[in-house]
Amino acid sequence: MIKPLEDALGKVLRLSEHKQAVAAELLEQLAQSDAAPYALSPDERTAVREALDRASRGGFADEADVDATLRRPWG
Repeated sequence: MIKPLEDALGKVLRLSEHKQAVAAELLEQLAQSDAAPYALSPDERTAVREALDRASRGGFADEADVDATLRRPWG
């Protein structure tokens, strides 16, 4: 195991159970990345299209909204 991965895993082990579950899910997805690509559901496709449409019209979050989101604690 490479040192950066070992260090990261050590930090993950000190997180809450919920955050450990999120980390485990991400690692599992990464490990299966050779599998077929993720297929968006119809609802996800709609959400992505709507977001891209907003972005093409310049509908981005302002700096205050981004800061508030980044400062919000993990659930």
